[in-house]
Amino acid sequence: MTTPSALDIPTGVPFPRRLAARLVLVPAVLLSLLPPRRIRAVLEFVRRGARPATAGRAQAARDAVCAVSLRCAGPRGCLPRSLGAALLCRLTGTWPTWCTGVSVVPPFNAHAWIEAEGRPVGEPLPDSYFARLVAVGPVTPAGRRAR
Repeated sequence: MTTPSALDIPTGVPFPRRLAARLVLVPAVLLSLLPPRRIRAVLEFVRRGARPATAGRAQAARDAVCAVSLRCAGPRGCLPRSLGAALLCRLTGTWPTWCTGVSVVPPFNAHAWIEAEGRPVGEPLPDSYFARLVAVGPVTPAGRRAR
């Protein structure tokens, strides 16, 4: 397991945002212990009433979660990082698309991430590197999922 370099950890996250990120990490880590179907059910419940997150808001949430947790900032912390960022967005009344999937290029690799405005947020790999298996996006006013 490698540790992230100092450049991977966002700096300059305001104290209130860091505090909120610490608060959502507890449920995010607990959620990450559940089976995928349960995670999906919880997230589908939590997202109700939220408007779609902008890329900027989703990136700020991801940065805040990475700033308060070395585990989430590291390469093996994708599940709690993505859950924490989604829950932090929800605290502000927005919801990104939470995704899990696998790499389409060998070697096989599972990954979890968030998307906003149709693109992965804060991911260093090309958009097409992972194939989605599960996605929980925001719900539009008409009751349909936003893509």
